[in-house]
Amino acid sequence: MLKNTDDAWGIVAKAFHWVFAVIILAQLVLGKVAEEAQVSPQKLDLFVWHKSIGVTILLLLTLRIAWRLVNTPPKAVAGVARWEHWAARAGHILLYTLMIAVPLSGWWVSDTSRIPFEAFWLVPVPDFLEANRDASQVAEVVHGILTKALLVLIVVHIVAALRHHFILGNDTLRRMSPFRR
Repeated sequence: MLKNTDDAWGIVAKAFHWVFAVIILAQLVLGKVAEEAQVSPQKLDLFVWHKSIGVTILLLLTLRIAWRLVNTPPKAVAGVARWEHWAARAGHILLYTLMIAVPLSGWWVSDTSRIPFEAFWLVPVPDFLEANRDASQVAEVVHGILTKALLVLIVVHIVAALRHHFILGNDTLRRMSPFRR
């Protein structure tokens, strides 16, 4: 079942969900490790990986959004309060917004720092902004705030899914399980 049905997510939606879960959590850890590393060639390599994965997230996200637009999500799980349905919808919109904003703000940091960058040491990534130390510092603050907001929202997302599963006992989490057909 590639596409979503009225009561289940399809394989493609599940794959996008879990790939993004892994890649974003790895990206958060990688960014923190790179940030805290002492200046060295290894630190630069960590940032190349971090930036490369950020570009990859943006590219994959365009595919994920396109898939979501042509694939109607399953209907709400029975028994879920209307306010929870709207809160989940708002949370997902905010998740998508932050999944776009965080890598774009990172690109802003990179662009205004004017540190040459090739994704995975192979693909030159264009600079769109002028080098500007002040703008780069602002971009770093914005990137940090957006990253923290994304992390908080991910935790809320996980807690909500676990609440639905263990407290409410409904199928919300099971429907996104990669092991359920």
